Amino acid sequence: MKQQISSAQKQIIQIAIVALLLVGCIAVLMPFTGTLLFAGVICVTTAPIRNRLLILCRGRSSLAAALMSLLLLMLLVAPMALLSGSLAEGVESAIHYFKPILESGLPSDPPVWLAKLPIVGPGINDYWHRLVDSREEMNLLLRQLLDPTRKIALATVALFGQGLLQLVLVIFFVFFMFRDAENYADALHTGSQKLAGELGERMLRLAIGTVTGVMVGIVGTAAAQSLVAMIGFLIADVPGVIMLTFATFFFSMIPVIGATLIWLGAAAWLYEGGQTGWAIFMILWGMFGISSVDNFVKPILISRTSSLPLLLIVVGVFGGVLVFGFIGLFLGPTLLALGQVLIREWLAHPDYEDPSI
Repeated sequence: MKQQISSAQKQIIQIAIVALLLVGCIAVLMPFTGTLLFAGVICVTTAPIRNRLLILCRGRSSLAAALMSLLLLMLLVAPMALLSGSLAEGVESAIHYFKPILESGLPSDPPVWLAKLPIVGPGINDYWHRLVDSREEMNLLLRQLLDPTRKIALATVALFGQGLLQLVLVIFFVFFMFRDAENYADALHTGSQKLAGELGERMLRLAIGTVTGVMVGIVGTAAAQSLVAMIGFLIADVPGVIMLTFATFFFSMIPVIGATLIWLGAAAWLYEGGQTGWAIFMILWGMFGISSVDNFVKPILISRTSSLPLLLIVVGVFGGVLVFGFIGLFLGPTLLALGQVLIREWLAHPDYEDPSI
């Protein structure tokens, strides 16, 4: 006589099957979590452009999605590829530049301007001569300086190379998301309404507005800073203006020190070439022009959302890079800002309302 399975046992089996299915789906999607999230962020941010292309393409979603993907390839992947190649060449050039110094040693006397620096000049002069007299001490100093520098340079090149592959994968996902955008939009609206009713709809609208505002703020500020930087590079006649502009765009997303690394490097190159006046101009242009853009442009561009604390941006950028790689520059601050806004909205508007009111 066969033993009958009770309804409780059937329910347990069904729950176990669903749980195993969910675990399997999560395991499969886990390596692509960052790229899928960033693809979704790009789709939300650029949805108005896609909708206009859809009208021009007479409702052919596949063609509109393909055109959007090509546009993103030109705006993101092409500059990224050029910048990655330039960084690799820059590391090789730096190695060739410092190799003769390592082989022949330092000059017998330090530069005049370095020795004449107030307060620290005499100490630098004495330490310089001690390094020249002691090859062992100089080798120790070079190892202490060059090893971390080499690791940082290689890590930066690797990060940009990884970012290039991630962006290609992101745009691949963007094509399919845009092609079936209506289906995904309907699923989001239906899911949010089933989960939390009117609160879910409000949270979804707030999420879309926050993602758009933060991404426009981050990318728009980076574009404004790179444009101002390009004007300064052209005025000072710095070589490689296009690559420096792209580098400023990507590095300006790193809070506090990002764009500063680029214009300070340009100023150092000008000073090394004997153009002291232009070097001073580049420093002043960077301090009062390039770096000040962040204080005026970003608040305007993110005016549709709550202001983002500096700590939130810093943690979002560096934490995002550690978790998601290069795309964490964009994704980290966006996710933290979204979480902050949604939690505040949820606390301010509880989903339970007294029917007697």
